[in-house]
Amino acid sequence: MIAAAPSFALPFGLSVPAALLLGGAGLVVLVVTLWAGRRTGQVSLRDVEGLVSSLHQANFELTGRVRTMGESLSARQGDLARLVGERLDTVNARLGQTLERSAHRTGEGLSKLNERLAVIDAAQARLADLTEEVVGLRDVLANKQARGAYGQARMEAIVRDGLPSDVYAFQPTLSNRTRPDCTVKLPGDRAALVIDAKFPLEAFTALKAAAGERARAEAAARVRTDMGKHIRDIAERYLIPGETQDTALMFVPSESVFADLSEHFSDVMQKAHRARVSVVSPTLLALAIQLMRSVARDARMREQAHLIQAEVRGLMDEVRRLGDRVGKLDDHFRLARKDVADLATLTDRIVARGDKIDSLDCAAPPASSSPGPAALPSLFGVAP
Repeated sequence: MIAAAPSFALPFGLSVPAALLLGGAGLVVLVVTLWAGRRTGQVSLRDVEGLVSSLHQANFELTGRVRTMGESLSARQGDLARLVGERLDTVNARLGQTLERSAHRTGEGLSKLNERLAVIDAAQARLADLTEEVVGLRDVLANKQARGAYGQARMEAIVRDGLPSDVYAFQPTLSNRTRPDCTVKLPGDRAALVIDAKFPLEAFTALKAAAGERARAEAAARVRTDMGKHIRDIAERYLIPGETQDTALMFVPSESVFADLSEHFSDVMQKAHRARVSVVSPTLLALAIQLMRSVARDARMREQAHLIQAEVRGLMDEVRRLGDRVGKLDDHFRLARKDVADLATLTDRIVARGDKIDSLDCAAPPASSSPGPAALPSLFGVAP
């Protein structure tokens, strides 16, 4: 009986049972060959026994070698398993670090994303507010009365910022029972300048919304018609000789609309000039208001010129009185300097007299020459 060998891999891709199977097949082939030779008389029984013994010895050696190879392969499989385990541990550690870094980066990215989302939410809220304001402005501009109030409010803001309150008036009543939006009366001028803030915007809205050439042509014709009617209304209602100026201002509360008028409707602008109606934008109105302010300031200065001259004359009188007092003070200083000089001269004389007195010889006279007591009466003319 041939012992069963463990299943291990062998060279050339064969396993141990496969090698044993091949060995058994060779043994069978050899036995068959020997039996065939024995029948033919070519091989003796001793030869067959020798060959079988040799075959058993080879089979035993092959089994030992296979067992040794199996043990070697088992040891190598253990080393391979340990190496694979170490590599798996290293890979797991690196994978854990990579996952940790990825989680950290993902957290940072999510925090930044949350911040940006917060900024986007705030911007969206502001955009929503702006959208509501734009919609409200569109509603205002769509309504004639609201649009007139909007233009009136903007015009009033420009006028209030540039002129004193006693120069302008809003919604005054003229002699022909009309009420312009604003009148400006400069000092020294009895005629007032009329400013109209109502503007026909529907035709311009239709012109912006027109898609085809025909629609644009119809909208442009409507613009010319509406503008011409409004210009005639201003000229007929607000240009009153002796009460208002010869020119009135038509205020357009939009710079873009004014630019479209100037660029594409020059005939309308010329018609307005011929009718003595000047179309002004917010910038031009502010410039005109500044010019009016300068004119009003110059007129008030001319009106107050006599007061300024009186003040200047009073100032000159004060200056003359100041000069007189300075002259008197100079006289006082001159007299004081003279007195001081006289005092200095007298002091010098006194010092000189003192020096002379100090230089006199005041030594005692001799005893013989000194008069005695009996001679004293003779000095006074009295006999002894």
